[in-house]
Amino acid sequence: MQEEKKIDAVECFVEDISKAREIFWINPAVQAAKGGCRKYVSDGAQSDNISRKDIDEAEARLIRFAPYIERVFPETESQGGIIESPLAKIPKMKSYLESHGDKIFGDLFLKCDSHLPISGSVKARGGIYEVLKYAEELAVAEGILTYEDDYSVLAEDRFKEFFSGYSVAVGSTGNLGMSIGIISAKLGFKVDVHMSHDAKEWKKEVLRKAGVNVCEYSGDYEKAVAEGRKLAMADPRCHFVDDENSIDLFLGYAVAGRRLARQLAEQNIPVSEGNHLYVYIPCGVGGAPGGIAFGLKDEFGDNVHIYFAEPVQAPAMTLGLITGKFEKISATDVGLSGLTEADGLAVSRPSALVSPIMQRMLDGCFTVKDERLYPYLANLGEIENIWIEPSACAAFPGPGLVSVNVINGKKKHCHPTHIVWATGGNAVPENIMREYCKKSRDVKETN
Repeated sequence: MQEEKKIDAVECFVEDISKAREIFWINPAVQAAKGGCRKYVSDGAQSDNISRKDIDEAEARLIRFAPYIERVFPETESQGGIIESPLAKIPKMKSYLESHGDKIFGDLFLKCDSHLPISGSVKARGGIYEVLKYAEELAVAEGILTYEDDYSVLAEDRFKEFFSGYSVAVGSTGNLGMSIGIISAKLGFKVDVHMSHDAKEWKKEVLRKAGVNVCEYSGDYEKAVAEGRKLAMADPRCHFVDDENSIDLFLGYAVAGRRLARQLAEQNIPVSEGNHLYVYIPCGVGGAPGGIAFGLKDEFGDNVHIYFAEPVQAPAMTLGLITGKFEKISATDVGLSGLTEADGLAVSRPSALVSPIMQRMLDGCFTVKDERLYPYLANLGEIENIWIEPSACAAFPGPGLVSVNVINGKKKHCHPTHIVWATGGNAVPENIMREYCKKSRDVKETN
């Protein structure tokens, strides 16, 4: 009988998903974090080898590269070449959300990965990290770099000449391509970014100006990735950044956990048994939010709860987790288009690497209609003076949904802290941001 109820619940969720209705799903398979993050990893998967040691190594590598980053990207000088974003309290946005929805228990913050230096999105974490690791491996193997060197030497022409004999490729809806393209071109690599035709034109232009070759495809994200992978595999001197299956990307994102812990400590915000942390992250294929979730769980254990946000037309991770089919089911299989104004989330199928891990780690998912994104964007900008792109706004319904459905009435959560993870926006041209704000006004007039 219990199994029948479980099947009925899955069918109900899938029906709502197929009709592009907004849903809020609490994951029944989430496990306690006791024993460390390793227990979340699916049996026999490639990711079984991921551990805290790997996050330590990723953080150490980023520190080694800091002198180089500071030298070639002056905007990172204030942080000594460390690519990090602020954590901002947004009380006015909290009031706005409450006036248009449910009461939010606790304080509301924005993790501004929308303002990460170099590429202005969350992808600057994992994307730049993977390219830096590849460059390091090549240079060390060639004997022109040692781990004890000052990595600022990588800006010299001799290194650019060396890297020009290699290439980097990636399939992307936009922001990952921006990060990979900018850092790869700066190092001297030849770069191909494979993008679906519906990716934002301004992002393609930014890449072209950086010296990146943009390859466009008439199909969706999956086709762009598949074509990019096929071409890269035929070239032994080409490194393909695989957003669907890359552990290096995953680890670059995971470093965010301990950095957030330091920011919370600096602002005297406790995370403990009586002070739980709730984090809401927009999700596309799942690499960035999955890596961040892994890092947060490694840092905070059972005191952090993580929810992914997706568009109603592209709920890739939500559908994969609810059905238990992971990457073997696509949003298009249930009649959805996979198209959304949240271009960074325009993905129909979740990561095969990340989705099994999230089955045990993620507290839940929720979906949001596109027309809600622009009012969030405009109001955040107008009342908090923080400007982000539409896909980064997908997580704003989370604090209200969780306050009503999860926190309400639970004493152990008496002092919750909510963090909406803003995934992109700072690189958006001013004229494009004005268009986004106009769409917000159009939504108000329609309603």
